[in-house]
Amino acid sequence: MKQHDLKTQFVVCVKNEGYPASLELRKIYQVIPDARASEHRLIRVIDESGEDYLYPADYFVAIELPQAIEKVFALAT
Repeated sequence: MKQHDLKTQFVVCVKNEGYPASLELRKIYQVIPDARASEHRLIRVIDESGEDYLYPADYFVAIELPQAIEKVFALAT
């Protein structure tokens, strides 16, 4: 995943072992760019608590959303 993109990034959760209360399978999460985290194979996402936390990067798959959907997500934050 490119951490230098200024565009808002989204991922889908594909694994939640150890974090069932924080991550929902098949749910879309917004990524907060964090270069140091990616060096350690971690990704920073806004989870179910509404806060950003680090999780294993392999728990997610990057996706591209249509621009109209990204606008809806931006209004929700």
